[in-house]
Amino acid sequence: MKHRKPRTPRTTRKAAGLGIVATAGLALAAGTTTADASPGSSRISHAIAIAVDMAHSHADRIHVTQFDQSFNIHEYGPSVAVTANNRATAESVGCSAEDPCRSIALSYQIVTTAGKDARLVNATNISRAANEHCPSCQTLSAAYQFVVALPRGIRLSRQAHSELNSISHQVNALRVSHLPVPEITQRADQLAREVKTILDREAARTPRAGDRESGFRPTVTMHRHVR
Repeated sequence: MKHRKPRTPRTTRKAAGLGIVATAGLALAAGTTTADASPGSSRISHAIAIAVDMAHSHADRIHVTQFDQSFNIHEYGPSVAVTANNRATAESVGCSAEDPCRSIALSYQIVTTAGKDARLVNATNISRAANEHCPSCQTLSAAYQFVVALPRGIRLSRQAHSELNSISHQVNALRVSHLPVPEITQRADQLAREVKTILDREAARTPRAGDRESGFRPTVTMHRHVR
């Protein structure tokens, strides 16, 4: 059995060059695979695939204001099984009421897969926010997961990758925002809706021949967990 670790997504490499702090997704594949990546994505065909993404922010008296974000795209072709795990964790610890902490973690994960088993993605999307001995602290964790199931494999278009890259930059721009946490949440939700709109459009352009017979229509499922 041949194992191959997919290449680091170009979006992550490009983002790092632009100063965007993003936690790179972990993608593993077992079985006979082919790596065929379009810009800003990791693509694996005919595989068992695992995608793991996380944003983790920890604020305390030394690091009063902390922000972490992850925005990753995993494009998988026809797959035997796909497991997708997305997590956001934000903690504020030990700050005072006079000098409260601010801790924000935002994680966006996009997974596309195709074939008769595409709808059997094992998806987990979790966020956790905790204030520990930290009165008046602002703590926000938000995890957004998008699972695109298609009857046959397609790549996200160049336009879609460009638009998603723009949204990634906008998520990162929240790092320097002084908006209250409820408004940050609204902005993060708005960007998630924009991601969903883009993916819905991409799913709609999937060739439909044979879909009626198979009973399989393209679907885009969004999971949101905000604390």
